[in-house]
Amino acid sequence: MSDLTQPEVVITHESDLDGFVSGHLLRRLANHLFNQNTKLQAWNYTNFEKRPLREKCAWVCDLNFCKRMDLENWMVVDHHQTDHKPENAKLILDHSKSASLLCYELCKEHGLGNDKLDRLVHYTNVGDLYLTDDPDFTEAIDYGSLIKQYLFWNMAKLIDGNLEGLIDHPLLKVIKTRREIENPLGFDYAKSSLTAISDTVAMIESPVGDTNAIVHRVLEEKVTSHPVILTASTFNRSVSVSLRSRGGEALPIAKLLQGGGHPNACGATLPKTIQRIPDAVNYLKKTLNPDPGGDGINNLGDLLDA
Repeated sequence: MSDLTQPEVVITHESDLDGFVSGHLLRRLANHLFNQNTKLQAWNYTNFEKRPLREKCAWVCDLNFCKRMDLENWMVVDHHQTDHKPENAKLILDHSKSASLLCYELCKEHGLGNDKLDRLVHYTNVGDLYLTDDPDFTEAIDYGSLIKQYLFWNMAKLIDGNLEGLIDHPLLKVIKTRREIENPLGFDYAKSSLTAISDTVAMIESPVGDTNAIVHRVLEEKVTSHPVILTASTFNRSVSVSLRSRGGEALPIAKLLQGGGHPNACGATLPKTIQRIPDAVNYLKKTLNPDPGGDGINNLGDLLDA
C-alpha cells in the first residue's frame, strides 16, 4: 500500500533534462499506483508563477517549493533551496540529489526500477548537479542537450512516454558531432569575448556549442581569474542569467540577483525592465559592484564569506 494521494496532474519544469525525467517518472508512478492515464504538464518558472493552482491534488517536481504550493494533498519533489517550511503539502526535499533521483527512489519503492532507468537517472543527476569530477560528466551533458536542443515536448513525442528510449537515442550521435565541432569554436570565441562584471564574476558569450560544456572548460582551464562565469540569454523580452563555479561561489551571486539553485550551478531572471543583453551587462555591473557604504543591496564579500 502507498500513502501517496491520487494526483489530477503531474507538473514539472520544462527547461532541462531533470524536469523531463522527473516528470515522466512521477507520471509513470501515478499511472502504476492508481491505474490511470495521468496528465503531465511542463512549465518554465515565469509562467508557472502565473498559473492558478486549483487542483485538489497534484504532484510537482523540479520546481522550487514556495508558500503558494503548500496545499493539502499536494506533493512536491524538489532539490532547490527554499525558505518555506511545509505545513500542508508533502515535501520530499534533498539538496544533494536531483529531482530525478528523488522521484526514481519513489519509483523503485514500488518496483519500477530497471537498468536503463538506472543509467538515465545517473546521467541526469550528474548533469543537473554539475558533478564535473564524475567520469560520465561529458556524456551526462550530451543527454542534457537532448532537451536543450530539441525541447521538452518534441522529445516526449519521440519517445512516446518511454523514458528508456532516451538511452542511446540516435540523436545523441548528432549531439556528439555538434559538440566535437561546435564546442571548440564556441570556446575560442568565449575566450575572446570575456567581459569582467566584477572581481568575482566574468561574462562570456558563445554563439555556437554547448554553453554548459564551454563554461566548464573555461573554469577548468582557468581562462580567467574570476571564479564565477556568467552567461545571459533572452526569451519573451526578459533576460535570464546562468552562473557556474567550481568552489561554491556561484550561488551567493545568484541570491544577490534574487535567484537560486545549487552551489556551482544556478541562475536568476533579471528585472522585467531589463530586456536586452547590453542593458543586462550594465545592470549586473551596477548590482554586483555596490558603492562602498551604500544601502539597498548586500555587500558581495559578506555574501561570499557567509
